[in-house]
Amino acid sequence: MEFLEMTEGVKDLLGDPKKAIVKLSIPMILGMIILSAYQLADGIWVAGLGSDQLAAVGLFFPFFLAIMAIGNGLGMGGSTAIARKLGARKKKDAEQIAIHTIFLGIIIGLIVTVISIPIVETVFYGLSQSKTVGLYATTYAQILFSGAIIIIFPCVANAIIRGEGAVKKAVYGLIVGSFANIILDPIFIYTFDMGVAGAAWATLLSLFISAIIFIYMIFIQKTSFLKVTFKKFKIKKIFLKDILKVGIPSAMTQVSISISLFFLNIIVRISQGDTGIAVLTSGWRIMMVGVIPMLGVAPAIESVTGAAFGAMDREKLKTGFYYSIKFGLIIEIIIGILIFIFAEQIALLFSYSTGSSVIFSDLVIFLRITAFYYPVVPASVAAASVFRGMGYGTISLINTIIRVIILQTIFSYILAIIFNLGLIGVWIGIVIGACISVIISVSWAKITIHSLFK
Repeated sequence: MEFLEMTEGVKDLLGDPKKAIVKLSIPMILGMIILSAYQLADGIWVAGLGSDQLAAVGLFFPFFLAIMAIGNGLGMGGSTAIARKLGARKKKDAEQIAIHTIFLGIIIGLIVTVISIPIVETVFYGLSQSKTVGLYATTYAQILFSGAIIIIFPCVANAIIRGEGAVKKAVYGLIVGSFANIILDPIFIYTFDMGVAGAAWATLLSLFISAIIFIYMIFIQKTSFLKVTFKKFKIKKIFLKDILKVGIPSAMTQVSISISLFFLNIIVRISQGDTGIAVLTSGWRIMMVGVIPMLGVAPAIESVTGAAFGAMDREKLKTGFYYSIKFGLIIEIIIGILIFIFAEQIALLFSYSTGSSVIFSDLVIFLRITAFYYPVVPASVAAASVFRGMGYGTISLINTIIRVIILQTIFSYILAIIFNLGLIGVWIGIVIGACISVIISVSWAKITIHSLFK
């Protein structure tokens, strides 16, 4: 009886997997492209202040990604659990998972702030080669660590809305926040003359705007399929377990990317100091924009395969996996070609001022080498997303650790330090690590899917 009034999003989840992936992915891709403004806006506007400020933001960047990873990981745990419950026609359980996910997001956000604030100064002065960069990084970090709950909540809320297939609604909250960030960055940085601190406050305020929109959508708006409320809320271990069995590995999967970036920062600093970190920071932001289409496809894969897994439909699960790879490969090949061709024009966005112009040549080289990274991304993301959709978050985590921490870091270190290739060695190491890991992850996914429901 619970499914007599299915929304369009839920119908998509339970229908043709090819159509569902395209229909759910396209709004999410567009939203993620706009969401990338969070990453690009700070980098572009801070570049106008100089390479020291850009390096300072770069030092915090892995930590910012880690906070986002916690929110996204928790959100993935919630959204995939919701999708599985909807696939099994258990609406009430899906609603309970939604409220438990929000509760966990609030608690974890507070814990991150309490733990991080006392050690900020020690950490960032220790990571930087100069006191100036350390001061800028500490200022930037203190502001964003203090608002960890504001960073995490939109990630969690977005995933809950996405879990019931309402992708357009989920994207709307992200888009508004992203546009707010684009507008607020120059105002806080230059008009209010707040510099690096202004960039941090602009980011936090724009995320707060997104949070308010999501609160309205989840708790006030009446058009959602899931009815979420804190009334009569009681913590139940069974729902926490369902969320965290994917949420923890998913968060750790994304945190591992931050850990990898942290190690790459160290290798780069050994090779070329704080200037090298500024190059890596700017280049990494561009890379993240380049893989955004697959980051948009990933939630669709998770939701569709999660629903198929809940319905015990192996053929639909296989179709979703293979089709998503083909769909993403076409997009990422085009992106790789465009970035290779327009590398100089893109690099100029992050090196237009006198203070940041020193990174231009190295950034162009970064962009042209890592252009070969993008075609490898679709298969890796599809494999990881299928594992999360099925509830096998630990396997997804192991795959990511092999790729980003073990292979990418080791090859980057060997080529940059042992073979003395410097920054070029780091960039080549990133590509080689990704190429080797995709063979492992896709093979693992194929074996797992073919062994299901026998």
